[in-house]
Amino acid sequence: MQVIHFRRRVLAPSTALAVLTVLGGCAAPGALDRADQPLIGVRSKAVLNIEGRAFRDANGNGRLDPYEDWRLSAEQRAADLLPRMSREQKAGMMLIDTLNAGCAGTLAETKSADYVRQQKMTRFTLRNVAGPKPDACDGSVKAGRGGFTVTPRQLAEFHNSVQALAEAEPLGIPVLFKDNQRNHYNNDPRFGISGGAGAFTEFPREAGIAAAALGTGDMAPVRALTDVMGAEFRAVGLRGVYGYMADLATEPRWYRISEAFTENADLNADIMRALVGGLQGGPLNPRSSVALTMKHFPGGGPQEQGLDPHYSFGKGQVYPGGNFAYHLKPFKAAIDAGLEAVMPYYGVPVNVTYEGVTYDQLGFAFNRQIVTDLLRDKLGFKGYVNSDTGIINERAWGLEGKSVPERAATAINAGVDVLSGFNENKVILDLVERGLVKQERVDEAARRLLLAQFRLGLFENPYVDAAGVDGIIGKAEYRAAGLQVQKQSIVLLQNRGQGAGKLLPLAPGKRVYTMGMGKADVEAYGYKATDGNYTAPGARPSAAGHDAAIIRVQVTNPMKTTLAYRTKQMGADAGKLNPRTGKTWGAEDPCVSHPAQNPKCVDDMGMLFGGPFPWEADKLSFTAMAGAESWQMSPSLADIQAVMREVGPERTVLAIYFRQPYVLDQASGLRNAGAVLATFGVTDIALLDVVSGKFKPQGKLPFALANKLEAIVGKQSDVPGYPAADTLYPYGFGLSY
Repeated sequence: MQVIHFRRRVLAPSTALAVLTVLGGCAAPGALDRADQPLIGVRSKAVLNIEGRAFRDANGNGRLDPYEDWRLSAEQRAADLLPRMSREQKAGMMLIDTLNAGCAGTLAETKSADYVRQQKMTRFTLRNVAGPKPDACDGSVKAGRGGFTVTPRQLAEFHNSVQALAEAEPLGIPVLFKDNQRNHYNNDPRFGISGGAGAFTEFPREAGIAAAALGTGDMAPVRALTDVMGAEFRAVGLRGVYGYMADLATEPRWYRISEAFTENADLNADIMRALVGGLQGGPLNPRSSVALTMKHFPGGGPQEQGLDPHYSFGKGQVYPGGNFAYHLKPFKAAIDAGLEAVMPYYGVPVNVTYEGVTYDQLGFAFNRQIVTDLLRDKLGFKGYVNSDTGIINERAWGLEGKSVPERAATAINAGVDVLSGFNENKVILDLVERGLVKQERVDEAARRLLLAQFRLGLFENPYVDAAGVDGIIGKAEYRAAGLQVQKQSIVLLQNRGQGAGKLLPLAPGKRVYTMGMGKADVEAYGYKATDGNYTAPGARPSAAGHDAAIIRVQVTNPMKTTLAYRTKQMGADAGKLNPRTGKTWGAEDPCVSHPAQNPKCVDDMGMLFGGPFPWEADKLSFTAMAGAESWQMSPSLADIQAVMREVGPERTVLAIYFRQPYVLDQASGLRNAGAVLATFGVTDIALLDVVSGKFKPQGKLPFALANKLEAIVGKQSDVPGYPAADTLYPYGFGLSY
């Protein structure tokens, strides 16, 4: 790759003069200043030198065309490029699908050439985990849905290789790679939902960022995240993120609360502004690190029964408290700050009327009232709309009886600009040929999508410095920043002890019994540690005689269990009925309700994307989860209770990872612990800094916690918090030393 400021090919003075005459004498609004020469990166095309300034000859014709001129605005450049594009190239712009690196970051056995050369695609989702140790390429490792594990450098090299394929195409339109957020502690990553950090710097999960921000009283924790994330994403070539979720955590049973920041719309609005400011620098421009695609418009929080529309039984989105406008607040804040892209959710609005408009009961991406009338016309959004993955073939809620072309046409005509999970431009071409979509609508979508690539500066230099990546990803100062926010995120809910004393902070020299932690980490803080984790069945040592026990508590929905769900098997069990419909849980799968149009069952992949079995979604108290099939506590509730009996509840420290707003029910006995800490994705080091008093707890709850399970089941899904009589800890609660 060449990255240069000056010339590789020099135009004749007369030609250069003619081009400059056409371009005019001054830079257009929104363009780079004439003196602000960007880096030019090429591998196969020439570089033009005009009056000492370098330009990428993207189409290889030896002339500086307006779309190649970085002095013009993105709008002017897109207007010039669009008429040069073929129908196939315009259709390809409207497609995005997963394109993972091959083993060791190569193009081998990937679909790169087909996607770029045949399908004319310029957007891809890159999901490989980037870790310190890559998978072996000797055939011993089979790539899963998330691809091979590669090093950060290999990820960057793959990105560059795909950009080189795109550069060699006739118009040289660069590629934009996206992924979900990577810079968070994640003990249960799920394909297409949220990935593991791998070698990337770990911050707490989103609720932890909000807890930290409430504790500091400003957006400094968000800025710390965006500073690191922006640098790390850009280093490997990820210039787009499918995030963040602007959804509000008002329905505690919804398992995707683990990716939401808070139940409070005003705090969430502040966070969204800070994310746009930190990652995009406001409206998208060449200095932006990452272009955001915020989701899930118009707010995916109020899911009916707490279920999720990835699954056929969870498509309903409800507003029994009339809080539709409340859930729009974070999106409005992001749009006003310059947000580039928006993703509607799969969900269907159920009996929703807002400002006199009753919304059609269609999935949001198919709903013109939502995507165009509300998002664009009322809220003033100017960017592009990116569908969620699989809305056409699998999750076409409200259009289950329609054909695939009819579904695609409905989404595009509603205002969706790019279809996620699609990789054949013939889909778009056929829609135009059949008159289901107008060519003008395709042109409009292609123009919006091109603007992002121009604004990011990808037409000047789409390449990254792969050799320098290892010095950026996870470097010491970034990890220190991540650790600091982890500590800031920890919330002290309860702290009592024997007599008038407090259990925390725990002084060094104490005999400490630990579960869910590393013994060496604990001993590094001056404690005499006993490892209480099982080394073999029945081999847990007793906690009796210790000064304190520290137990890290985590809850998951184990995939090995939930993958067993099948629509016509477990979903057809007449002994388990959906209380909303009175039918079996699988009855709404399109393969059951409309088999002619849907030969495959949507939910036959099991609960792949997370969450419990639907009939166990209400079981959010620790006692209920302990007796459920699709919830798993670690350590088990029985073991926690046994340790508390052995050491004494007043000597027990519980550090609970609140992936969701679980209920500390009275029957579980967990409320009797001497100290309770709420965490949102932190390392042992961050936790021990707080337990030892090295760092005083300062986090505040980003969502309220109920005092009984009935409060969870009976609450209105679109309303934050609980009545005072049902509240154990309110929003914003947090103690310190």
